[in-house]
Amino acid sequence: MAFMERMGDTLLSMGKDVSQKAKDMSGIAKLKLNIRSKEDFVKEQYMEIGKAYYERHRGEDVLEKAQFEQIDEALEAIAQMELQILELKGAKKCPGCGAEATETAEYCSVCGTKLSVIVEGQAEKKDIETDIELNNKDKQDSTDEDLV
Repeated sequence: MAFMERMGDTLLSMGKDVSQKAKDMSGIAKLKLNIRSKEDFVKEQYMEIGKAYYERHRGEDVLEKAQFEQIDEALEAIAQMELQILELKGAKKCPGCGAEATETAEYCSVCGTKLSVIVEGQAEKKDIETDIELNNKDKQDSTDEDLV
């Protein structure tokens, strides 16, 4: 009988040890998760500070000017690629809220901005730019003829 009692006590003790180890492991996992969460928060704050610094000092002569130029180039490339995506989708971007709209949409489904006016305005702007370029070319051609 003593053997069975010792065996029972040993099993009970081992069960408590395993239970305690499981609680400890669970506690460690929770702490690691909280640490990771706080590290991510700090990283986001660093990024926000960097973004605010960039926006505040953009165009100034700062030590980080090379990085600023790289950021500007990357942002311009992103904007160009986003426009290419819209063209491939046959869509346009609302200037009011930035939402994507179909090429034939007259109004933005998100904010209600009239889109057809913008397209017409862009077309008129292109027509005006084209006229100016043609006039400049005509003037240059006539100047070149006068010199000959």
